[in-house]
Amino acid sequence: MQTSPDPSSRSARPPTAVRRGGTIVALEGLAAIVIAVVLWIHAAGGADESFISSYGTGAWFAILGAGVLAGGLALITGRRWGRAIAVVAQILLIPVAFALLTDSGQPQYGAPLLIVVIIVLVLLFSPSSVRWLAADYAPDADPDEIPPDVVEKPKPKS
Repeated sequence: MQTSPDPSSRSARPPTAVRRGGTIVALEGLAAIVIAVVLWIHAAGGADESFISSYGTGAWFAILGAGVLAGGLALITGRRWGRAIAVVAQILLIPVAFALLTDSGQPQYGAPLLIVVIIVLVLLFSPSSVRWLAADYAPDADPDEIPPDVVEKPKPKS
């Protein structure tokens, strides 16, 4: 038996801001997965004296990267649940960016990371993104009151 997806969980096409934010978030997740692979290769080459150091850190990056990648892909395809993952990931990256800017003395990494985080948060909290997300919570709203860029309006029955 084939079931159709919940119509409230996705719209035909999310706003451009959501898709752009989702693309950046998906790239962040992909970057974490690439880091995990590099750490595993590093450990397999015998460069670490501690087993958990590269393998464990690589596993951590892979698990979190897969979740962030899934959230980004969800936003690109119009699934609203991806926004929560994306926002939490960006909030967690803010202290990382500040640590790179200050404590680590690596502003060449911290500044671009902070800029990307701000861009994603602006995209995910833009008015069109918020309207798109809010449409999921107003299923009984009058279809004429829903902006056309948010969801497909139901077709009148003939």
